[in-house]
Amino acid sequence: MRAVVLDSYGGPEVLTLREVPDPVPGPEELLVEVAATAVNRADLLQRMGLYPGPSMTHEIPGLEFAGTVAAVGERVDPGRVGVQVMGIVGGGAYAERLVVHERQVMPVPAAVGLPAAGAVPEVFITAYDALVLQGGLTAGGWALVHAGASGVGTAAIQLAHAVGARVAVTCSTGKVAACHELGADVVVDRHEQDFVEVLAGATAGTGVDVVLDTVGGDYVARNVAVAAVGGRILQVGVMGGGRAEVPAGELLRKRVQWIGTVLRGRPLEGKIAVTQRCAHDLVPLFETGVLRPVIDSSYALDEVAAAHEYVGADRNVGKVLLRVATV
Repeated sequence: MRAVVLDSYGGPEVLTLREVPDPVPGPEELLVEVAATAVNRADLLQRMGLYPGPSMTHEIPGLEFAGTVAAVGERVDPGRVGVQVMGIVGGGAYAERLVVHERQVMPVPAAVGLPAAGAVPEVFITAYDALVLQGGLTAGGWALVHAGASGVGTAAIQLAHAVGARVAVTCSTGKVAACHELGADVVVDRHEQDFVEVLAGATAGTGVDVVLDTVGGDYVARNVAVAAVGGRILQVGVMGGGRAEVPAGELLRKRVQWIGTVLRGRPLEGKIAVTQRCAHDLVPLFETGVLRPVIDSSYALDEVAAAHEYVGADRNVGKVLLRVATV
């Protein structure tokens, strides 16, 4: 099969497309013919040697996929062959085939289909797990989402509205209009405005119930400032830096919970649990049109270097799809 392999670390030029042996499904695994994956920030970090992937014969990036079951392990119902599925993996999705545990997949919503479903799993699972399952966001609450025009951000805007909450986002100047169009209740231009001041006015001084932060760095102290009493801050990334000064006194006074969370490092059963919860709660919302993947652009697998350059330049609103097969 063709796969994008990392033989060394560095710029987009180290992404090498070549032939590697097909993976073989274990007893409880599916062999999936991948239709599409998507480029995530974690992929760029892995390419630079800053976010090691799981141990495998060939280091193949890619954290999500959508495709068709081609074969199954000996303990899996053979009737699953031919079914369209999507899901998250620790790596290996920049390839024509991959293997995944049979319970670590969701059905591809008919309303989305292939290849667009390749833009769904990573960001919607991340956002739903952070905002709702761990953050406890409910109807009438307020969420603040940083990098609102990112893949996770565009998913989070939709999910907040789906549970009946209000959502504020931060973004760069050129993406303000796009975030308004996606339905954000408050959009803060991070170059021109202070989100703490803006949210103090929008929430009448009570603060926000859940913060979803992909930035870290100097946002951490400001997240505590903007959080409501009893609020939760979900740290899902540190694009702005991995070190921060934390106002511990205010953290205690407000009883704020600051929670770090990632998907890749979870044990198999943890990944299965969150996947199955999202399959139950979210897939029906794609079928009814409440949720949809926001796809900025699409690249073929042999254009992977260009796709990485585009995401690295922070030009995208929503997801950058990587087409692996012609559907």
